[in-house]
Amino acid sequence: MKKINPQFTVKEIHSQQEFLKSGHLLDNATIQNIDFTSLEIYWNAVDIENAVFLGCTLSANDQAQIIQNGGLIFPKPKGLAFKPYRSHLYTWQELYRETSLGKSTDLEIYEHFSKTKYTPSMMESLYQSMHDHSIDDALRDYLNPDKAGNYKIKAIGIMGGHGTLRTDEFYTKVAQTAQLLSQKEYLVVSGGGPGTMEAANLGAYMGNYSTSELLDAISMMSDSPFYTSKDYHEKAMSVLEKYPKGKDSLAIPTWFYGHEPSNVFASHIAKYFSNSIREDTLLAIAIHGILFAPGSAGTTQEIFMDAAQNHYITFDYVSPMIFMGKKRYAEDTNLYKTIQQLSEGKEYGEMLRLVDEPEEALEAFLENPPRRVD
Repeated sequence: MKKINPQFTVKEIHSQQEFLKSGHLLDNATIQNIDFTSLEIYWNAVDIENAVFLGCTLSANDQAQIIQNGGLIFPKPKGLAFKPYRSHLYTWQELYRETSLGKSTDLEIYEHFSKTKYTPSMMESLYQSMHDHSIDDALRDYLNPDKAGNYKIKAIGIMGGHGTLRTDEFYTKVAQTAQLLSQKEYLVVSGGGPGTMEAANLGAYMGNYSTSELLDAISMMSDSPFYTSKDYHEKAMSVLEKYPKGKDSLAIPTWFYGHEPSNVFASHIAKYFSNSIREDTLLAIAIHGILFAPGSAGTTQEIFMDAAQNHYITFDYVSPMIFMGKKRYAEDTNLYKTIQQLSEGKEYGEMLRLVDEPEEALEAFLENPPRRVD
């Protein structure tokens, strides 16, 4: 059996067109989620040794020939509300699409997940892991890092409370900060849910518009301030209709907290089953730094997770940590002082900032680009 040579790029094939263009040398390739039933393939003429077929639709004859020629087949499972072998990230349109059960895809997956949330069978757990692995791969394709871990897309994460109301001053400040960052060609990344997360994606979406237009968008939604408010989703949709030419941003939510609706302002959504993988991934890709708006226990946990990544230079970079809200972080709590003490003598200690205004936050990020530490 051939071994995969790590010096060569292994092909990833996600469509019939890509497969047909690839020629007959497909050894060690990954062929994902393709329907082959409409194609007539003479598999004996194709080098598919160690090729892996993930969730492809294959006839019994195709399956027999693939296995005979050294390929490996991961079958498409039945009875799942989700597709474990994905080749791309989600969009909010896909998540909100109505299924045959009359529910949104997002809700149907969440209800499926919730039935065995704490006690999944071995196969259910395996397929969830395969799904999250596919999301990891799709996220890498989107961010396009080089071998040294440098992303061509400059990502900045924004953290804060999921319960922040649309009428809260920090909802507006976060949205304004995200708009400024988007206009400077940063990719804004959030946890994808309501509150501060929605403000982050909304602000980035409004990167092609003015500050007054952003304030108008927030005003349009203010009558439904909380995610359980009547017409909460409809108000957001009205913003998309009035301002249709939004800029890209990324959301990384989880079905572990699936009762919180995914916001509709992110262009790309990397939704995971595993909350721990989701949180670590969000912090890891935000090489250009994190903005921490006021939040509660979850935000506090993320502060120390980010500090740990900076402290131990986990991903070969140290990045700025910008705290928005002097009252929250310097008066009501000692969180900013604690991180200052923790970072004393470390490079990231020079990249801490405490701000109150969006313009201050933008300046802090511009003055503190990430530093690579070998």
